[in-house]
Amino acid sequence: MPRRIEVGLLGATGRVGQQFILQLAGHPWFELTWLAASERSEGRRYAEAAAWRLETPVPAGIADLRVEPARPGAGPRLVFSALDAAVAGELEAAFAAGGHAVVSNARNHRMLPAVPLLVPEINADHLALLRLQRQERPGGGLLVTNPNCSTVVLTMALAPLRAFGLRSCLVTTLQAVSGAGYPGVPSLDILGNLIPFIAGEEEKIEAETRKILGGLGAGGIEPHPVQVSAQTNRVPVLDGHTETVSVALDARPAIEDVRRAFEGFTGAPQRLGLPTAPARPLVYLDEPARPQPRLDAGRERGMAVSIGRLRPCPVLGYKFVALGHNAIRGAAGAAVLNAEVMAAEGWLD
Repeated sequence: MPRRIEVGLLGATGRVGQQFILQLAGHPWFELTWLAASERSEGRRYAEAAAWRLETPVPAGIADLRVEPARPGAGPRLVFSALDAAVAGELEAAFAAGGHAVVSNARNHRMLPAVPLLVPEINADHLALLRLQRQERPGGGLLVTNPNCSTVVLTMALAPLRAFGLRSCLVTTLQAVSGAGYPGVPSLDILGNLIPFIAGEEEKIEAETRKILGGLGAGGIEPHPVQVSAQTNRVPVLDGHTETVSVALDARPAIEDVRRAFEGFTGAPQRLGLPTAPARPLVYLDEPARPQPRLDAGRERGMAVSIGRLRPCPVLGYKFVALGHNAIRGAAGAAVLNAEVMAAEGWLD
């Protein structure tokens, strides 16, 4: 990039906000200069306002930044949102109306027709929807979202299979406790246990997947016809969402062809050489008991999805296991990558 871009962060004190700060620390394109959070944090040094929960210390230069009010019109034009869904809908819309380019991790606007729901290896062309937003907001405000943390893992794994006629998919998720935020799930509920329900999660996976895999038409996104059935579970794992997936395909590819499709999968971030892009967005593991969250969630700095145990499915066509880091590829890292592709393709000019 010819110049560094100042960026701001909404919801800076929460656990997702803290992951955003780590992703932006030392970023070659983006300089984090403005932090905003709830009223109880306003005016305080970040180190005092945030109960830091990550292993890596607060990056240098961030601890002394003052937390500002989340007021549209304040702060840089490019703003990342780590806001809770309870407040994100109204506040993100207000920032976009105020001329900001908002790159959001929240669920509130994902399914709106003019809002790109972006996994840039898959659907960077969906950024063309921003032309519709520019018609709605003459002031230049934009809003782009990344998907649910489990949807990212699933769509990355399914995208290469579209070439074989992706017809239907059954997915069961084993989701880490960090995905519930802080303080999250009570220890007496999760230790030595599994919780077979996460509110709203199955519906998000089923709807978001079809939008992400869909095509850009004259009237907006035409959802992919794949039928998705999801079951979601919370498990006693710190970081990393694991998914067991079965797929039905119109074609009858050899198992070697399916594996080659996984291994050869790349997209716009790799072509553009974006700073946060993993060199290999999908990593296939041969070991019979992989991927595992403890061993594989951090691959490619947490930005890759690991796949293993590809084998025939006696009910559908093939089945496999997929794993991704929910707080990085599924949240903060995904949003930063979205902003990078927006910058590289001129949407932030």
